Amino acid sequence: MATHPIDRGREEYQRDVPLVMQSPLHEPMTPMTQFMDQQQPPPQTPTGQTPAPASSLMPPPSLPPPSHPLPNPSPGPSSVPSSSPSSSYYPSPISPRTPLSAVTPESIGIVPQLQNIVSTVNLKCKLDLKKIALHARNAEYNPKRFAAVIMRIRDPRTTALVFSSGKMVCTGAKSEDLSRLAARKYARIIQKLGFPAQFREFKVQNMVGSCDVKFPIRLEGLVVAHPQFSSYEPELFPGLIYRMVRPRIVLLIFVSGKVVLTGAKERSEIMEAFHNIYPILKNFKKT
Repeated sequence: MATHPIDRGREEYQRDVPLVMQSPLHEPMTPMTQFMDQQQPPPQTPTGQTPAPASSLMPPPSLPPPSHPLPNPSPGPSSVPSSSPSSSYYPSPISPRTPLSAVTPESIGIVPQLQNIVSTVNLKCKLDLKKIALHARNAEYNPKRFAAVIMRIRDPRTTALVFSSGKMVCTGAKSEDLSRLAARKYARIIQKLGFPAQFREFKVQNMVGSCDVKFPIRLEGLVVAHPQFSSYEPELFPGLIYRMVRPRIVLLIFVSGKVVLTGAKERSEIMEAFHNIYPILKNFKKT
C-alpha cells in the first residue's frame, strides 16, 4: 500500500529531528534552545560565584512529620487542641500571661502601726478615791476638775482613770496584751490598798493606728469625689475626715500622706480599713 506524501514527510521529520529533551525544570527544550544554552556563558553573581544549578532551585520535597511531637512551650488549659495534623508537631501559640495583680499596701510594705489602745475593766467594788490618791504612787486626784483618780505606771507606759464606782479606763498601750497587762497592774495596786478589787469585764474600746503612704494627696479632689464620706475644712483642721461605713472606722487623711485610723475594736478592722482606702488615695496622688 502506497504511503501518503504527508505521512511520509512526518516520518522523515521525526527521523531527522531528535526527541524533545526534558530539562530539570520540566520545560520542553528544543535543539535550538539547547544549542543557545550551550553557547551562553553561565551568569555570574555579584560576588563572582556561579549560581547553583537549576535543580537546586526546585522546592524541597515535603518533609515527613517527626516520629514524636515537639514539646509544647505553653502547656495547660490555655492551649487549645487542634484537629489538624500539623498541631501534633507544631507548637501552639504562647498564651498571654496572667496580668500583674493590683498594687496593695502589703505588697510595698505599708502596714498601719498601733499607737494607742483604750480599754475598760470593772473592779466590782466601791472605791475611796481620796485614800487611793494619798497612798498610791504616781496618783493625782482633783475632784473639782475631774471625778476620777489619774494613775500612771512606767512598764508598760500607760495611764489609768479610776472611778469611785469601781470602773477603770486604761489608755496608752501599744497592743492588746500590753493593755491587759497594764490594767491588771492597776487592779493589783488597788488590791494592796485594802480594796476587794477583782479583774472583770476587760474589753478593748478603741484602737488607734497610723501610717504613711509615702506620697502627697490632693484632699480637694478627694472631698469632691467622695462627699458622702468626707469632711474637709482646712481653715478649722488641716486633715480630711473620712468616715468609712464598713468597717466603721474614721480616718484622718493629711496632705503629706500621713493617715490616722481610729474607732476600731480589733486590729483586723484597722488593716481592712487601710486596705480599702489605699486604692482611693492612689487615685488622688499629687503629680
